[in-house]
Parts: sequence; C-alpha cells; structure tokens
Amino acid sequence: MIDHTVVDLSRLQFALTALYHFLFVPLTMGLVFMLAIMESVYVMTGREIWKRMTQFWGVLFGINFAMGVATGVTMEFQFGTNWAYYSHYVGDVFGTPLAIEGMMAFFLEATFIGLFFFGWDKLSRVGHLAVTWLLAFATSMSALWILAANAWMQNPVGAEFNIDTMRMEVTSFSAVFFNPVAQSKFVHTVSAGYVLGAMFVLSISAWYLLKGRNVDFAKRSMTVAASFGLAASLSVVVLGDESGYTVTEHQKMKLAAIEAMWETEPPPASFTLFGWPDVAERKTHYAVHIPWVMGLIGTRSLDGVLPGIRELVAEAEVRIADGRKAYAAMQALRADRNDAEARATFEAHKDDLGHALLLTRLNVDPLSASPEDVARAAESTIPNVPVLFWAFRIMVACGFWFIALFAYSFWLASKRQLDRHRWYLRVALCSLPLPWIASELGWIVAEYGRQPWAIEGILPTALGVSSVSVTQVMTSLIGFVVFYTALAVVDAFLMVRYARKGPDGLGMWPPKEEGVH
Repeated sequence: MIDHTVVDLSRLQFALTALYHFLFVPLTMGLVFMLAIMESVYVMTGREIWKRMTQFWGVLFGINFAMGVATGVTMEFQFGTNWAYYSHYVGDVFGTPLAIEGMMAFFLEATFIGLFFFGWDKLSRVGHLAVTWLLAFATSMSALWILAANAWMQNPVGAEFNIDTMRMEVTSFSAVFFNPVAQSKFVHTVSAGYVLGAMFVLSISAWYLLKGRNVDFAKRSMTVAASFGLAASLSVVVLGDESGYTVTEHQKMKLAAIEAMWETEPPPASFTLFGWPDVAERKTHYAVHIPWVMGLIGTRSLDGVLPGIRELVAEAEVRIADGRKAYAAMQALRADRNDAEARATFEAHKDDLGHALLLTRLNVDPLSASPEDVARAAESTIPNVPVLFWAFRIMVACGFWFIALFAYSFWLASKRQLDRHRWYLRVALCSLPLPWIASELGWIVAEYGRQPWAIEGILPTALGVSSVSVTQVMTSLIGFVVFYTALAVVDAFLMVRYARKGPDGLGMWPPKEEGVH
C-alpha cells in the first residue's frame, strides 16, 4: 500500500529545496558572464574602471555562489533518503551525469573561483581573464549535466528496462547526453540565467543613478547589462519556442495542460491568450484565442494535430490495458526466468509497462484492476491544469517585458541618456524580482507538468519514494525549510548590505587611473 501522505510530503520537500536552490543558480550563471565581459573590456582597454566594475560585481557574485553551493549539496542526498526506489530503479542512468556535475562543480568551479578572487595580483591580465572565462564556462557546464539528467526524466532515451535486474540500464550514453529535450532545456535555462544576471546589474545600477552615486560606474554597468540582457531575453523567447516543440514531441499531456486544451482542435491549433480553466467541467471559460499560433509553435506546420486532454486520457487507457500484459508477463518471469512465452510477451508490450504501474499508484493490483480502475488511472495522467496554465502565461509575460525593458535601456544607452528619466530608473529597479519569478515559474511548469511521472511513461512518482514514515519526512521538511529560509535571509542581507555600500563604500571607487579625477 502506498502512503500518499509520504509521497506528497517527499514531493513537497524536493520541490521546495529545488526552488530555494534555483534562487541562486540562474544569478550565478548570468552574473559570471557579465564579469567576463567587463574584464574583457578591461584587458583590451587597460582602463582601471572596468577592473573595479569586475571586482565589485564579483563580490556580489561570490556571495550568491556560496549560497548556491550550500543549497545544492543537500539536494542530491534526497535521492537516497526520500527517493530510494527511484535511485535503485534508474541509478545507472541518473547517477552518471550527477557524478560528472559534482566533479565540474567541486573541482573546476571551486578552483577557478579561488583563482578569480585571489589571483588579481598573482596572475597576468590575460591569465586572470582566462580564469574568469573558464569560471563562466565551468558554471554553464555544471548546469548542463544537471539538465541532462533532468531532461532524461522528461524524455527517457538511451536506456532500457532489464527484466532480469529490474532496473533501467544505459544503452547509449550519447543518446542520454544529446537528448533533444536536454539540449533545448539547457540553452533555454542558461539564457534565462543570463537575463537574471543582466537585470541584477541593471536594477542595482539604476538605484545608484537614482541616488546620484557612482554615476560613471553605474552608466557603464547599465550599458553592458542592457546589451547583454537584450540579446539574452530575445534568445529566451526563440529558445523557448524550441522547448515548446520538444514538449509537443515527447510530453503531449504537459502541452495540453499548459494550454488547457480539453478537446483536440482542427489544425493549426490556436493559442489561448487568456482564460479560466475549469477542471470540473473540462472547459476554459472566457477564453481569448490567437489563431494558428499554438499549432505553428507546437508542430511547425499548418496541418499538425495537437491532441487534447480527453483524447490523451483515452490513449492512456489503451496503454494501461496493454501494459497490464507486460506486467503479467513480468510476474511470470519472476517465477520462472526460462518462460520463453512470457519473455516474448513482455518484449512486445514493455513500452507500456509504466502505464500499468499507474494502477499500483492508486493501490490497485494491475492484474485484478476493473475497467473503472483503469479509467481512474488514465485520469491521473492529467497534471494540475490551472497551475500550469497560469504559471506559463505569467512566465511568458515576464519574458516579453524583459525584451521591452532591455531594448529601451539599450536605446537610452546608445543616446547616453540612461540617467535622463527618473521614471525609467524606478521601473528598472522595480523589475529586479521579475526574472526570479519567471525562473521559478518555468521550473514549476517543467516539473509539475511531468506529474504523475517521476520518469515520463516509465515510473510513476508514487513508486519512487523511500520506506519512511510521515513523521520522518515532516521533520526533515521543516528542517530544510528553516535552514534554507535562513540561508535566503542571510543572502538577501549580504547582497543588500554590499549593494548599498557600493564600490565607493568598498574602496573601489573612484579608480586611481591616469587622467581620471
């Protein structure tokens, strides 16, 4: 019997720790590239102001990096504590990219960040610049392996279930690494991090201009942020389109839930700009549609069909019935591994075994399930439609706002008028939280939309939990929330403190540069 309270608490714990961790990760990825750009200008021009800019923003980067490491370490341990069967079932596949990421993070990143902070007077200009770029590269590569592992959960390629070992085993590591979902997820996530880093620099620099402090420093920082942020925000939209296409290919139910598409529409499907999804009535009220857009994004064609939720549920019923044959054959093979007929049956139907396991998620024996049980299991493949619907639209709205703000900032920078309009500086400052909101919502869409699967189509989430009690999970959940909240408060306090001090308060401004007074 599955204790769904344990399942829900374990999911909540991992979700909260992941969301806390993702407060720091995108800023680290984005801010380090800003440092590399600023230091490149310093090396090319020799102007001291660019070195000071790199060093000051580097202080804020270092604070955030430390918090990211602290919140990230504990996440991997949860696979053993809260998700033991998941780790056993897919450890051969999932463990490799996590191990590589650990080496990237703790060896490459740790080495380069030490050289970045302590190598200013010990390395040549070019040598230190190389370290900064290598740090930026290592940060992105660390994210690549994590996202490759996560993408495999969305689209499990390059691995097969071994009936003899009862585990998923790698058949092609290159297929795991070059998973199309991994590639689109990586570039989209990293670009979102670049947007956050650019907004961070833009907003804090706007605050300096509002206060009339560090004016030259702030203008140069905003110019870099505007240019980098505009390119990054445009790429997020373009790469988001690619992500939408891969979701259409591999996670049709997630896309249907994001769109609240209850019925299959004639192609090309429209995009629902606004609406009120009603789960009980299976209808979206007050829907405002933009013709053709969803069909073009999802299928890249005018005649491609995007299936609706009802059709996908009916398809899930068929796959559950087919998977029951694989489950029965698996039980026969566990009793007699030499049963050739059972092995042939299993091989013919093994792709749908995961759907049969949805019945055990409902505490129903797949071999004795009634048609009503199969229908319930098929219904359970629908994720939370209102959450996905609104999370996606708020995220997209933020994305278009970033394009508009960075484009206007770039125009002002080209006219040397960044400090001309105080209303613009206030808008730039108030926009600071938005990239974090968009990033967290993007993570919710990606992960919440995969439910009820831990591994899409293979392992239901409810079957992956450890044999722990409600009390144990609740205790660790409370502990994590308290600890991570404390870290977030400390991070915010340090960030605000050092941002308020500014380069002048840290003795980095004005620069001692010939010709500058």
